[in-house]
Order: sequence, then structure tokens, then C-alpha cells
Amino acid sequence: MNELDLIPALAEAVRDLGYTRPTPIQAEAIPVVLAGRDLIGCASTGTGKTAAFLLPILQRLHGRASHGKMRALILSPTRELALQIDEQALALGYHVGLTAVSVVGGMDMRPQERALRAGAEIVVATPGRLLDHMRYGYVDYSALAIVVLDEADRMLDMGFLPDITRILRALPVDRQTLMFSATMAPEVRALASEFLRDPVVVIVGARKPASGIVQSVCPVAQDRKAPLLTTLLRREDMRSVLVFVKRKSDADRLARTISRSGVRATSIHSDRTQEARIAALESFRRGHCTVLVATDVASRGIDVEGISHVVNFDVPGSSDDYIHRGGRTARAGAAGEVITFVSPAEEEALCAIEKAIGMTLPRVVLPAFDHGIHVHVPPPVGTGRPRRRRRQR
Repeated sequence: MNELDLIPALAEAVRDLGYTRPTPIQAEAIPVVLAGRDLIGCASTGTGKTAAFLLPILQRLHGRASHGKMRALILSPTRELALQIDEQALALGYHVGLTAVSVVGGMDMRPQERALRAGAEIVVATPGRLLDHMRYGYVDYSALAIVVLDEADRMLDMGFLPDITRILRALPVDRQTLMFSATMAPEVRALASEFLRDPVVVIVGARKPASGIVQSVCPVAQDRKAPLLTTLLRREDMRSVLVFVKRKSDADRLARTISRSGVRATSIHSDRTQEARIAALESFRRGHCTVLVATDVASRGIDVEGISHVVNFDVPGSSDDYIHRGGRTARAGAAGEVITFVSPAEEEALCAIEKAIGMTLPRVVLPAFDHGIHVHVPPPVGTGRPRRRRRQR
């Protein structure tokens, strides 16, 4: 990390976390942020985007008087992601004497109000809850210097555009604005054109799954998916498994099925209370549960070290969702595996994903297991091979 010109306190903090070299998005983005430029950073999940904005923000704010007011605002699409960013901000900020607070829904507003009135220097917030505090007059933006829109494409997908617009229009005009996104969708570009000033655009592998991920597809009848999963979970290498399903009811039902098979499992989705979601995530993080079954509410909000496998129990709705789900494993250069279950009805959706990411994912079958459908014996499992482009005539 020495090539990033971080101040000694931050360089030491980074070394304490075990990081020796920056990821591509960090190497590209950090110098731009330190120079005070607006930025659009586009990279897939699991590539170190959080540190790409936290480190330069902490360095820019270090040694400048705050007068007890907010100086940096980070907007996040989900409570889980906001809490994790806040945790990292507190850990890194400790080394430079800066404070952070999370302002998210589903939790008591009074401690958040006290923190905002006391003047936390870095605020990590979800848009809806921040607007609640703004309506009550608890938020002072007069000293704000930097704002970050993290997972901007996800926030727009979730319908936060009106909230984000209202917040950005309340901020000082003379500020630095950073936007991080996994995709460069037209809506992201439109938002950037309205609120960013001559931004530097950094794009790092935004349309590909993270390197280090072994990918495979298991063709299986829909009613044989649960038995296939419980069979796979007997493998010794499946130490920490994140399973994605489409429906909230399926998450609870599948977690119960896995638990009955003798493997500890829990679930996380938007119908669970915030306290229950935090408890489930913490149980998974600490290894008390081997399996966490989640809906896409968690695909961008889970930052757990050492996830060995991501299982797409249902085929994701888009290539972006496939990339984001898979980004929960193989983080920070580690290895990981993504396994996608595909029923005959889902083959068309999977083909669309393969076309978008430019890879044909290898099909595999489990020996001696009844997949419920006829499948061809596939070649050995690999990381997926690029599709060959047809020669233009």
C-alpha cells in the first residue's frame, strides 16, 4: 500500500488488517479522491470498493478542524451494508482520531439523533432514515466536504432516486462527490451528469465475476434442488455457504430443511426484524451457522470474510445479480466457488446471464444423485470458458 502515499497512521492501520497491496479499484480511485476530484468508480463487488473511498476520505479529513459537524456522508442502499461500512470507518478512523456513526432504518432514532447533534464527522446512512432526521432538523450539512453514493445502481434499482435527489440538493454545492457502482447503467450516468462535476471515471472489470471464483452449473429439477443442496453440504470444503433464493418464504423454509439435515443454518430477508437480521448475520460471521440462506436484500450487504461457497438455489434475475451474489466469495484475492442450480424452466434466464458475462459456465452432475431430469455428462469443472465470437463477414 506504500504506493498510495497514505499517511503513516493509515498505512499502519492497513498493514494491521493484513493488506499489502491495493486492489485495482483502490490503486485507480484513491489518488483521484486524494486529489479532490469527483469520481465515478465502477467495479464488481468484492474488489475493495469500501476501502477505495474510506482511506482517502480519512486522509483528507485528518488534521482539519471539524467544529463538531459532519464532514463526510456515505449513502448506502441497505442497513447491513451501511453497518459494515460504519464498522470499517470506525476501525480505520480510530487511527486518525475521526468518529463515525450509522443512521439506518429499523433501529431506534434517539441514539442516532444524539450522534448527529454531537457532530459525528463521518455519517453512514440509508436514504430513507437520513431523510427522517432531516425532516426533524437533526442534520447539519454546513461543514460537509465529501459525499459518497455507494452501490449507486442498487439504490436506483430500489427506487431511491427521489430520496437521493432530495438529499443531494440539500448539500453544499462546493463539495466532492464520489459515486461507486457495479454497473454503468443509463440511470447511473444521468444521476452523475446532474450532481458530479467533471468526474474522473474509473472502470475495473465491472461486467465480470471476480477473479478467483470457480463457477459451475448443476442442472436439476425444481423439486430436487433442496435434496441436492443438502447432499452437497456434506462436503468438507463447504465451510461457510451463502445460499440465495428468490422468495422470502423460501429462505425460511430452506433454512429449516438444511437444519433438519444436520447442518446449522439460518436465514436473512427483509421481513425479519433488524435485530433478527443482525443476529443471523453475526451467527454466520462467527461460524455458529455454516449456512446463511438469503434473498437479494443481502447480495450487496453481506461482507463476511471466508465465505467458501455461494449457491444460487434459484437462477438470478440478471447478470448483475449473478455478479453481485458471487462477489460475496473470493474476496480480497481469496479463492471461492459459485454453484448455480438450474431447472429446465430457468435455462433461458441462465443463457442470458452467460451471454452478458461472455462465459459458458460448465455443467456438472453429482454422481449417484437423482437430478430428476436427464442431463449430459459434462467436462471437468473449470472456471468457465469465454464464448467464442463469430467472425464477421
